[in-house]
Amino acid sequence: MTGEAGWQGLSLGLFRRVRSELIKSVDGLEDAALGWRPSPGSNSIEWLAWHVARGQDRNLSELMGGSQRWLSDGWADLFGRPADPSDTGLGHSADQAAAFRSPGSKGLLAYHGVVHELAERYLAAAPDDDLGRIVVSPTLGNVHTVEERLQGLVTDSFAHLGQIAMLRGLMPGDTQ
Repeated sequence: MTGEAGWQGLSLGLFRRVRSELIKSVDGLEDAALGWRPSPGSNSIEWLAWHVARGQDRNLSELMGGSQRWLSDGWADLFGRPADPSDTGLGHSADQAAAFRSPGSKGLLAYHGVVHELAERYLAAAPDDDLGRIVVSPTLGNVHTVEERLQGLVTDSFAHLGQIAMLRGLMPGDTQ
């Protein structure tokens, strides 16, 4: 029990669960395991973990009216990616996802750690009536309520964590 009340506490608990599960799934994996894919059209663990962090970074930054950590903290450089606020993996082709390389499990988890701090800060200060607030995404050009954004983030994060778990189960023993 986290002790936080209302939708903010529930949401924070879900984001904390995502963080905990991501750490359990990715921490200590070697580069070969991070990049392993069971078939040419499959995503890798490193791409999925990055995509979870990027989606949270973009959405939470936009909810808070601030800059993405991807840009403001130089994470794009560390990952060897363009400093593009819309580069979150959304819309990546199979070839783009296959070409993705991360700076390793420590880099993936460090980036998600600073993004998770956004969730902690936002949800600690979010007013009770914030769920209905309309937020325009400057990167996607769409309009959603805070509630819709949070629902999408949590759903997407847990779906990708399930994919990561499945990949770990399918991985050959010499890759793990």
